[in-house]
Amino acid sequence: MNERRFRALITHPLIGNAVKVAQDNLDCIFMSSCDHTPESLAKALSENECEALICELTDRVNSTVINSSSRLKIIANRAVGYDNIDIKEAKARGIIVTNTPDVLTRTTAELTIGLIFAVARRICEAERWLRAGNFKGFDSSLMLGRDIQGARLGIVGFGRIGQEVAKIANCIGMEVVYYARRRITAPEFSCAQQVSFDELLTTSDIISLHVPLNESTYHLIDSHELGMMKKGAILINTARGPVVNEQALIQALKSGKLAGAGLDVYEHEPLVPKELLAMENVVLLPHIGSASFATRERMALMAVENVIAVASGNPPLNPVLE
Repeated sequence: MNERRFRALITHPLIGNAVKVAQDNLDCIFMSSCDHTPESLAKALSENECEALICELTDRVNSTVINSSSRLKIIANRAVGYDNIDIKEAKARGIIVTNTPDVLTRTTAELTIGLIFAVARRICEAERWLRAGNFKGFDSSLMLGRDIQGARLGIVGFGRIGQEVAKIANCIGMEVVYYARRRITAPEFSCAQQVSFDELLTTSDIISLHVPLNESTYHLIDSHELGMMKKGAILINTARGPVVNEQALIQALKSGKLAGAGLDVYEHEPLVPKELLAMENVVLLPHIGSASFATRERMALMAVENVIAVASGNPPLNPVLE
């Protein structure tokens, strides 16, 4: 009689080779429904007696989910952040939680730089204007934006992605400052100056957010912080939506305090406020920071490999340490 294979509930389709690796090594249960409420996740885990949950950052893995299956041993999150998971409850139950660090660092950093260019040079606004049939020929005063070279970029949060953004920004001639709880002494970041949060807010031409979402970063950028920013500054957010008070941001944009914003994440995803949708000086993306095929495949593989390691009686490759 064959031994029962380690069973994994997979909430969203895997990409590329990750599908084969998962099916070759695990008993895979793929959720077909788009209804990924905690209740539906808990029901699927319980009914299928799953040892593993491979989930996305959009899946809310609360105590109901965590306590739904006595067999559950690992929650593998296909994301770097894990604010969608009740880590304390998982730890109390002795359930391992893993994430996917490093693999999406460069991809997300590249998108951040893309947003900086798009907002500063009014690329999306100009493209919409042309598609509307307004282009009649060269005009020296048309769609004037701002230069990137020489602009001061303030990076809030200097982890892997923030550091990668700094490297690219330095290569294109930006002056880089950063705010972080610890000082980075590596020689390759000598071009980036650590400053206080207040100094970063008041002196940066462009501010880019790269912090995780937790109690200390919720509404880190609120009306007070927006009021401290330089008039005409640009705000970029590829971190987590609730790091910014969206209504305060809307008011800062309406008043002309900020020249523009580039957003890949939103406070109440997938809801995007109508006020933002109506603004020409705001570039809005549908949470695609890590959305290259290669990166999403690597993320899926990493999540699967974490489960395989635990199924084999080995330590996980990327445990969340909290």
